Amino acid sequence: MTTHVLILCTHNSARSVLSEGMLNHLARQRGLDVKAHSAGSAPSGRLNPFALEALQNAGVDTTGYRSKSWDEFTSPDAPPLSIVITVCDSAAAETCPVFFGGQGQPVKVHWGYPDPSNAEGGDEGKRRAFELTRQAIGYKMLQLLSLPLATMPRDALAQALDTIARS
Repeated sequence: MTTHVLILCTHNSARSVLSEGMLNHLARQRGLDVKAHSAGSAPSGRLNPFALEALQNAGVDTTGYRSKSWDEFTSPDAPPLSIVITVCDSAAAETCPVFFGGQGQPVKVHWGYPDPSNAEGGDEGKRRAFELTRQAIGYKMLQLLSLPLATMPRDALAQALDTIARS
């Protein structure tokens, strides 16, 4: 049975897209039945070109990626979510979306990252920030994929995700 993971950020244009791409890429490389999705509470309707560039440079297929609303994941025909991860940066006073929908209640965790879109240094500074963010996200996704997701009790999963958040 597929483990569905929803990654949320307000605009679904950068960090959540990097997260979706890395989790799907790493799961596919390892032959794991994990499917990442990303969405936003106020989607921008466009993907940040630096996010797409960072993913593509890492060999991630971004075909079909788009900025979308979390409403798509609250309908009865939405995939059954096991995990919801917010990736906004509450340290920068960003408002993180709070997800209520779906069938059953997924385990929720916050893994905050500063917005690489705000990096200084022109395009090269942004490229560097997006690549560093992609690497940091990839590290956490590898930890997530090392968990026995199909068999972990909900409480143990929540605890393990919190431990990863602090890593």
